[in-house]
Amino acid sequence: MIKKYSSLTLISLLILSLMFLMLLFPTEVLRASIKGLSIWWDVLFPALFPFFVISEILLGIGIVHFFGMLLDPLMRPVFKIPGIGGFVVAMGFAAGYPIGAKLTSQLWDQKLVNREEGERLVAITTTSDPIFLIGAVSIGFFHDASLSGILATAHYGTAMLIGLLMRYHGRKRTAAAPAVSIKASTPSQPIWIRAFNAMHDARMKDGRPLGEMLRQAISSSLQLTFVVGGLVVFFSSVMEVLASANIMNIFYIGINAVLQQFDVPLALSQAVANGFFEVTLGAKAAGGAGAQIPLVYKVAIAAFVLSWAGLSVHAQIVSLLHRTDLRYIPFCLSRLAHGLMAFVAVFFLWEPMQPSRSTLAAFVPAIDVTSPLTTLWRFTVPWGLLTFACVFIFIAVLFSVHYVVKQCMKRLI
Repeated sequence: MIKKYSSLTLISLLILSLMFLMLLFPTEVLRASIKGLSIWWDVLFPALFPFFVISEILLGIGIVHFFGMLLDPLMRPVFKIPGIGGFVVAMGFAAGYPIGAKLTSQLWDQKLVNREEGERLVAITTTSDPIFLIGAVSIGFFHDASLSGILATAHYGTAMLIGLLMRYHGRKRTAAAPAVSIKASTPSQPIWIRAFNAMHDARMKDGRPLGEMLRQAISSSLQLTFVVGGLVVFFSSVMEVLASANIMNIFYIGINAVLQQFDVPLALSQAVANGFFEVTLGAKAAGGAGAQIPLVYKVAIAAFVLSWAGLSVHAQIVSLLHRTDLRYIPFCLSRLAHGLMAFVAVFFLWEPMQPSRSTLAAFVPAIDVTSPLTTLWRFTVPWGLLTFACVFIFIAVLFSVHYVVKQCMKRLI
């Protein structure tokens, strides 16, 4: 009881202190709020809103359950999550944070995943979307489209490695029942028939007319998108206030001590500090760091920031998972591990991927992230669908390799 009250007292003091600082620096707060609002409208809204709506509709009509049945033989051996999680992984990679947490919370509501499976899913799917990584970071912040290949490989590749590591998370717990069970299906039926039965069963269980489903999807997606925007504006204001009060200098000192251990230029401490709170501001600071800093270090810091995701995204994830029993600590540790792994991966990939940089730049479109409608119709949807398909192909290849290795081990034994 004493611990509970002490925690509440500390939180109350922090909030009161923050309010006092905002009163001391009203101009800075207004400027930061406008900047955060611009980031939300220009980048996040067109990138997130259509996928929020699409995921709601696909879940309602049973497409998610269809893929869940098809992918169950793939996802359980490799990642120890139900097949329905394969759809969440693909959507998470295509749409970026926090769509994976949103879908995971819905699967938890329907008792399709347990706590450990949900925590694994959120750990894998909390990634940047390709439009933000390519358009905002590579082109907008670094002004170099050729860097998108290195950033994407480091970011998404280590996300898959996190998934492989998370398969050991909660392994002592009794495995959950298959995510999709259809009364009319039998094991002797072809898997595609069982998948269609799963989709039909889910659609009948939902029961909403398509018009009502679309209305609710738009309503809930708008609400969630505004929550995301509010958190971005809030953390932008907090960072500006802390910087104006010179409190950020304390963070810089601590970060400098860590960067020295890795021989990273100390000038990048501001990018790390900004990225600790908000991913967009951190990536922008990394791209805008001094020209005297080696490019590989700036890209590595950007990869760390994208994978850590910032406390703003962490708050979005917590707000989506608050009604579930999924814990924050495993998620936080997986973000830190993902950030460090992506940071190291950039150095391993830098030299091998140099010959392909110019070739890759020729295929990357000139994405204008300052035009929300252009971003939405020309880039968000087609690139999201392409990423969605690539993730499914990758999962299939990974399962095939796993199956071949398993069969070889059986023969050797």
